[in-house]
Amino acid sequence: MSEPVPFGDRLEAVFAAYGRLCVGIDPHASLLAEWGQPDSAEGVREFGLRAVEAAADRVGIVKPQVAFFERHGAAGYAALERIMGEARDAGLLVIADVKRGDIGSSVEAYGDAWLRPGSSLEADAMTISAYQGLGSIEQVMVAAEEAGKGVFVLAATSNPEASAIQRAVLQQSSRAGSTVAGAITSGVVAWNQGRADASTRALGSAGVVLGATTDLALAGIDTNSEPPRPGLPVLAPGFGHQGGELSDLRLIYGSLAAGVIVSESRSILAAGPDGIADAIARRADQVGAVGV
Repeated sequence: MSEPVPFGDRLEAVFAAYGRLCVGIDPHASLLAEWGQPDSAEGVREFGLRAVEAAADRVGIVKPQVAFFERHGAAGYAALERIMGEARDAGLLVIADVKRGDIGSSVEAYGDAWLRPGSSLEADAMTISAYQGLGSIEQVMVAAEEAGKGVFVLAATSNPEASAIQRAVLQQSSRAGSTVAGAITSGVVAWNQGRADASTRALGSAGVVLGATTDLALAGIDTNSEPPRPGLPVLAPGFGHQGGELSDLRLIYGSLAAGVIVSESRSILAAGPDGIADAIARRADQVGAVGV
């Protein structure tokens, strides 16, 4: 049995073929209404399938927000399974936006659900929380690496109420004096650098979530030094509807810009079922024009 292709390598290939736009699949109740779909499991299924169809061959990454499917219970999860399966069959990288986090066997079970090959919920990567410490998710990171999957650890998110915690300075740890966000980011960089094949990889397989509307300097994240090797994948929400400007991408992310995934949902989904394909194509061209 051949070794799985590392997630970082697959992400690099997507960047080369399709650019770095990621289409969020977020079936808000208001968007379902705008699309003429009921606020039900059937509605989110049709919404998601139309979004996947529009994204295929125009971008390389989609990110379903699991909460909007979970609110419809088992039927919502069945819809999500279908959507993620169709997306992966279409050659799209699927980032499951689940933001799970726990310790021990509990967090390992989350990783098994979303990253295990053959799982009905199998994605190519998942978002994950390290609130209990980066070490609490180590086994998920190990399992992800072994399966050729990726993780994106919440570090500096774009919601303003997060700053009090994410900018808090650590007092007791090997990274004392760092902010929480800075320690998570540098810890993920160190994880990638500690892999046996690190010297041959352009991008690592573990990344972080850094919001485009967040002041990364205040969050304690260094964007001015030499780029990390391998590069750090950065899932970057906040562009488009939330106010982040593509023209500021290099200014915002600095030395981390090469690993940035531009994640947008509502600004694209608002084009409706008849306009979403054109909206994706236009935005992909605009993201590509940034020239990172």
